[in-house]
Amino acid sequence: MKRHTVIDSPYGPLTLVADDDGVLCGLYMTGQRHRPPEETFGDRVDPGSAAPAARAFADAEEQLEAYFAGGLKEFTLELSPHGTPFQRRVWDLLTDIPYGETRTYGELAGVLGSPKASRAVGLANGRNPIGIVIPCHRVIGASGGLTGYGGGLDRKQRLLDFERGPALFEVQQSPPAGSVRGPRTGATRATEAARG
Repeated sequence: MKRHTVIDSPYGPLTLVADDDGVLCGLYMTGQRHRPPEETFGDRVDPGSAAPAARAFADAEEQLEAYFAGGLKEFTLELSPHGTPFQRRVWDLLTDIPYGETRTYGELAGVLGSPKASRAVGLANGRNPIGIVIPCHRVIGASGGLTGYGGGLDRKQRLLDFERGPALFEVQQSPPAGSVRGPRTGATRATEAARG
């Protein structure tokens, strides 16, 4: 019998679901597209209880907290995503996308040996039952733009920005040769000397 719990996150409440064996088989965001009906999640269990699923929930909560704090780049949780053989192949590929990087649907289709199957890869990606841990948010369109995400495009963008870190927002301009940035205004000393 499945069991579930709900934990807080910077992206809103996350529902964790464990299967009959107490292995994580679902992680769903509030309002997520393709989220199964609540009644299929089974009884609610606190992570500290004696239920077999409680260990999986405690481990998942600990690793998710470390991820959201920026200290965890790769999850090591035991997972049991339920889906078709093709979907599971796609989800396995998603776990190979490094933290802070992205791949296109077409690239994943090529790795699967079916370069024209990008649409099927997108459908499987959208049915990922263990979001964030199986990082479907790291898959983008061929043009580099965001495409669908079960948790919403705003969350997808926030997750990608979070993983890319502050370097995403730094200005990539270099000062003129031989100059040093001033501490207050950002103006170069060479420019200040020319004015003075």
